[in-house]
Amino acid sequence: MEDTKEEMTIRQDEIFGPLLPILTYDKLEEALTYIKERPRPLALYYFGPSKAEQNYILETTHAGGVTINNTLVHVAQDDMPFGGVGDSGIGGYHGHEGFLTFSHGKSVHVRGPINSSKFIYPPHGRLMHRLIYKFILR
Repeated sequence: MEDTKEEMTIRQDEIFGPLLPILTYDKLEEALTYIKERPRPLALYYFGPSKAEQNYILETTHAGGVTINNTLVHVAQDDMPFGGVGDSGIGGYHGHEGFLTFSHGKSVHVRGPINSSKFIYPPHGRLMHRLIYKFILR
């Protein structure tokens, strides 16, 4: 779609359909300014042969995923994380990152038979406290 207006829904919401607004620019920095002034996108696509521009875009933007010289294929890479940042979501699924996103590790601490932490329990002012204050908390 050409000639879309900023207040149109297609320019306000994330796009999950067959329509795509086309915005033109004269300089790369104009496009990057447009991207940076809005919520972080789920996906960012760049088309161009310049490695310098590709790296510049990767270093100066934030998006859930980036595909260079193609579209959508990053979703199909099942060993790469896919997901959003900010308004487009949190976390990623697919591969190892997906396992971590949808899992919750349980923290378990078991005190052993020798309790060395008892030396730092109150009452304060004992030798161990004085050593801690002198050598660790200075």
